[in-house]
Amino acid sequence: MKTKWFNEKTVIITGASSGFGKILSTKLIKNYGCKVIGIARTLSKLEQLKKELGDNFSFYAFDAGNQQNWESLASTLKEQNIQVDILINNAGVLPPFCKFDKMPSSSIESVMQTNFFASVYSIKALIGQLKQSKTPAIINVASSAALATVAGSTGYSASKSALKSFTQSLILEYPEIYVSIVCPGFAKTDIFRSQAQTTEKESKLINAVCSSPDKIVNSMINAIAKKKKRVVLGLDAHAMDIFGRIMPKTTDKLIYTILKKANISLFNDVFNQ
Repeated sequence: MKTKWFNEKTVIITGASSGFGKILSTKLIKNYGCKVIGIARTLSKLEQLKKELGDNFSFYAFDAGNQQNWESLASTLKEQNIQVDILINNAGVLPPFCKFDKMPSSSIESVMQTNFFASVYSIKALIGQLKQSKTPAIINVASSAALATVAGSTGYSASKSALKSFTQSLILEYPEIYVSIVCPGFAKTDIFRSQAQTTEKESKLINAVCSSPDKIVNSMINAIAKKKKRVVLGLDAHAMDIFGRIMPKTTDKLIYTILKKANISLFNDVFNQ
């Protein structure tokens, strides 16, 4: 077993049933002896993951964007005398790319609930218990969309930008807690499930740009091991971060032009109206 400061800690991971969350749960349990409490909506996926990971994995199936669910979980953990050491807010949804006027307000509200308010609610409910740990940590997973503008992602980009700013404030307010914001680039995970069907040629192009989810998670764990407070992962995210800070207006226009010229069906509702 590898030796890190988070060895054998108790970790809550949202969005644990698929994508980054599932890989994180697996690696933290198998490689570091952690106990993981997985949060996700789909009970069947959580039950299957329990079969795969064994006794060190437990779960609660609920909507992370509901504040009462977190308050109830906090009470349950306190009653069972379970000390949570690390909270990883990983749950996220990516609605179909489209222009703002074509996106229902309800869709934007739903995205904000999952991508931003779920983290607010979880931290609000659990921060008191986290402070009692010898190694308290909060890791919020945002996105490269919080680093530079991506056309057609108004709700998603707003939610991830809000999470980034929120986390940066927490870093200043709670120096006694290790708080980190993680901004991964695009990876081929289940987050694309709501997008339009792509052709084989388009899929190859997308896969060429996307990072491996396993590689992203390995880099994330290495950054957490070093207690980095700001983590950018993936070549696309690094490029968006660097150019977005140096020349934000030019970068936004460049990304827009690249996406338009790529002529990928994912962005039909953005550029072909």
